[in-house]
Order: sequence, then structure tokens, then C-alpha cells
Amino acid sequence: MSEKRPVTLITGASAGIGVELARVFARNGHKLALVARREDRLRALADEIAATSDRRPIVIVDDLAQAGASARIRAALEEHGAEPQYVVNNAGFGLVGPAATRDRAEQLEMIDLNVRTLTELSLAFVESIARHRGGILNVGSVAGFLPGPGSAVYYATKAFVLSFSEALHSELAPRGIKVSVLCPGPVPTEFAERAGVKGELAPGLLTQSARSVAEAGYRGLMRGQRSIVPGLANKLVTLAIRVIPRRRLLRAVDRRQSQRRAAQQA
Repeated sequence: MSEKRPVTLITGASAGIGVELARVFARNGHKLALVARREDRLRALADEIAATSDRRPIVIVDDLAQAGASARIRAALEEHGAEPQYVVNNAGFGLVGPAATRDRAEQLEMIDLNVRTLTELSLAFVESIARHRGGILNVGSVAGFLPGPGSAVYYATKAFVLSFSEALHSELAPRGIKVSVLCPGPVPTEFAERAGVKGELAPGLLTQSARSVAEAGYRGLMRGQRSIVPGLANKLVTLAIRVIPRRRLLRAVDRRQSQRRAAQQA
């Protein structure tokens, strides 16, 4: 057996769903390693968790969009004598606007973070996750079920997360590793501001709080669910998508994004 202590590694832990995931894992007795770029926020969250826990979370300040994230994180964990039991890939961002007119470098950075880094961290710690009978929780989106005109690259990254995570769920099950993909609908966080969205993200029935999404993600992972869609309305959307013709979905999403752009320009 490894002498390293098991921890839950959570990326994007400085805001939104990432903060709430850290809180729910801590409440359930997990020792944490928190990763994000904003050191002040990570340390404030670590202070908050340490006030009600017997062990302070490990804080790892890192720009995960840069290549080599798993090696840097592994080295940081080894300094603390720790290794992952659970990996929660929450870091990511979105962009709204036609792909041909959005900044290309920014869109490629989104692919690096949402796809490459998530894949790297999902695979880098399989041995330690298996040793500790843990799991992987990848944060996707209901967008992963849909075509995404008006936000094409973002939707495509979340389609990758959905497909990849479901496949890993099957591949790693024989090793005792749980793999779940968390697919929330709209969540009021800093995500919208980063994506360039003003006003309402979506109708209120589809909106879930970051806390409720995190709690659903934790429960689903521990139960070994393959995919987790928080909220009844969002579940119904993913079911309806299966029977609506693709061309109608394309038109509907395109119309919604066009209306949003027009409202922002008004």
C-alpha cells in the first residue's frame, strides 16, 4: 500500500461550482487539494474549510491552461506526501459568439483547458485512484447534449467531456474506479461574465444554484452514476433532445443565441 495520504483534487476551486464542490467534499470528510490561478481566493477557501476540519486543504496555485499541469500538480502533492483518491475536473470556461468572429487564440485556450487539461488529469492519477478505490468527477454541461451555433467551440468541448467521461466510466469500472460526468444547466456564477453573457442565462426553471449542483454531483459520484443532470427541467431537456430532429435543435439554439446577442447590443 502507498504511504501517501489520499486527497480529493479539485480544479477551478476559486469560484462558483468549484467552491461548492470543495465545501461538499469537505463536509463529507475528504481531505482536499485545491487548484486554481487565484491564490487569494484559494487561501480564503482553505481558511474557511480549516476552521471546521481537522486538516487544512493543500493549496496549489496553477494556470491549468498551460501544458504539463499533471506533472506540476503531482510534484506539489508529493511535497505534502499526498496523492489523489478523487479527481474533480471543474476548471473550464465558455465563450459566446460566432466561432469565426471570436478571438481564435482565446477559443484554442478554451479547448486546452476544457478538453486537454481535463483529459490529462483524468488519466494521470489512475493508479492512485485505483489504490484508494476512488473516482473521477468531470464537470460537463447540458450544452454537451446539444449542437451549439453561437457558441460552437464551447458546446463542442462539453460534448467531448460527456463522451469521454461516459467511456471512462466503462473502461475504469473493472479497476474499482467510479467515473461520473456532471452536466448542469445554467448556474449563476462568474462563468457568464467570462463567457460574455449579459442578463439571464436561461429561463428560471432551468437554473440551478452552484450549491445544489455540487451536492448532486457528489451524491451521483458516490453512487457510481455515469451521468448526473441536476434539476427535473434539465433532465427533461436532455430527454427531449433525443427525439427532436437535429436540424430543429440547430435552429432553436441559433435563434436563442441570436436573441441574446441582439439584447446585449440594444
